[in-house]
Amino acid sequence: MGIVDLIKKKAKGQALTEDEIARFVEGIVDGTVSEAQIGAMLMAIKWKELDKKETRCLTRCMVNSGDVLTWPDKWRGSMVDKHSTGGVGDKISLVLVPILACCDVKVPMVSGRGLDHTGGTLDKLEAIPGVSVEFDIDSIKSMVEDIGCCIVGQTESLVPADKQLYAIRDVTDTVDNNSLIASSVVSKKASENVDFLILDVKCGKAAVIQDEAAAEVLGKLMVDISNDIGMRTMALLTRMDHPIGLAIGNSLEVVESLRCLRWNCPVCSDSKKCLHCRGCHDILALVYELGGRLLCSAGKTQTLVESRCLMEEKIRNGEAMNCFKKLIVAQGAKQEVAECLCDPKTDFWAGLPKALHSKGLKVEQDGYVHDIDAFKCGKASWNLGAGRNKQVCDIKMGVGLELQVCLGDRIRKGDVWVTVYYDSDTVPVEVEAMLNQALVVKDQELTHTNGSRVVKVIT
Repeated sequence: MGIVDLIKKKAKGQALTEDEIARFVEGIVDGTVSEAQIGAMLMAIKWKELDKKETRCLTRCMVNSGDVLTWPDKWRGSMVDKHSTGGVGDKISLVLVPILACCDVKVPMVSGRGLDHTGGTLDKLEAIPGVSVEFDIDSIKSMVEDIGCCIVGQTESLVPADKQLYAIRDVTDTVDNNSLIASSVVSKKASENVDFLILDVKCGKAAVIQDEAAAEVLGKLMVDISNDIGMRTMALLTRMDHPIGLAIGNSLEVVESLRCLRWNCPVCSDSKKCLHCRGCHDILALVYELGGRLLCSAGKTQTLVESRCLMEEKIRNGEAMNCFKKLIVAQGAKQEVAECLCDPKTDFWAGLPKALHSKGLKVEQDGYVHDIDAFKCGKASWNLGAGRNKQVCDIKMGVGLELQVCLGDRIRKGDVWVTVYYDSDTVPVEVEAMLNQALVVKDQELTHTNGSRVVKVIT
C-alpha cells in the first residue's frame, strides 16, 4: 500500500498494521511523505482514533526514528525522569531535578517550551543569563555523569519523527488527540532510556485537558504505553485550578524555585504566615509527591515519608542548591552569576532579567479569597509577553505576576493581591480586566484550603 492508501484506510476507521505505521514514520523522516499527506493522516487519526496497539506501535516507531541515549550498566535501575502536561506557575522541574540528583539517581530530563497560557521549563531556565538548553548527545551524557542531571531541549537526533509531527499537528488542529499526545510524550521519554518515569497529568481550569475523567483516560493510556515498551511508569492526576506557588513568569519562577532550594527563609519567623514560605510549601508538596515515588521506584527509599525526609535533608544541607548551581554553570551560566544566584544570603534577583515596571492591583472589597483562577492568571502573564503562541517566538523574561495572597486569606479593601511586572508603558487594559476576573472574594471564610493537589495515582 502507498501512503495515500494508508490515509484512506485510517479514514475509514480501519486499524493500521505495524508495518504500515513503520512505513508512515519512516516516510516522515526521509521526506518521502509530504507535509500535506502527514496532515491528512493526522486528521484521519483525530477523527477515527488509534487503538492501544496502534498507539504503542506508533510510539515505538517514533523512538526508533532517531538515536536513543545509552548509559553505563552501573547506572541501570537509577535512571529517572518526570513529565508534566503543563500548568501555570509550574516550576516543579527546576526544584525537583537537582534534589533528585543528590539522592543517588540520574535525571536526563529532555523538556519542552511553553505554549499559550502554560509555562515551559526550558524558557524559565533560559531566563538565567548565559544558560543554554541546546546540547548534543555527548554533552548530555557528560552532564549526567558529572552532575547527575540535565534539563535540555530535544536534540535533532532524538525522536526526529515527533519533531516533524508536532509542528504539523500545531497547524492542523490535531494537537488534542490522546493517541498523538501519548505517543509524543512517551517517545521522547523513552529516547532518554530511563528506568522509571512519573507523569504529572493535570486537570482543572488551567489544564490542557480540563475534565478530570478525560485527563485520567489520557494518563492511563500514557502509563500503559510506557509500561508496554519497558519504561516503568506511574502518573499522578493533579488539580490545576489555582497557580502553583506565587510566581508566574520566567525570571519570577526562577527566583521562587531558588527560594524552595533554600532551607531557611531570611525574612520570616513563622513559615505558616510568611507569604514566600507558603508559596514554597505549595510547590514542595508536589515535589515531594512526585520525587518521593520515583525514589521508591528506584529502590532508594521504602516509603514516601522516608523519601520526603531524604529530599528535605538535601535541601537543608545545601546539596540541592549546589547541584542547581553546577547544573546552570554546565549549561552555560558564568560561575559568578551562578554563585550570586545560588547564595541564599544574596538577592536572588541579582543578574536576572527584570521587567521595566511593576504595579500592585488592589482588592475592591473586604472578605476571604475563595478563588485565584490559574487560567486567567496564565493568560494575563502570556498577554504581558511571558509566553508564546507558537513554538518559535520571542518572549519577555522579566514580565509576569507575583501573587500577594493565598487561597483562604482574609483581605481588606485596598490590599494589594497581585503585583504585575510589565515592560509596556502601562499595564494593558485586557490584563487588568482578566486579573480582576481571576480573583474571587466572598464574605464567608473558606474552610478547605490545604488539600493536596493530587487527585489520584494512576498505575
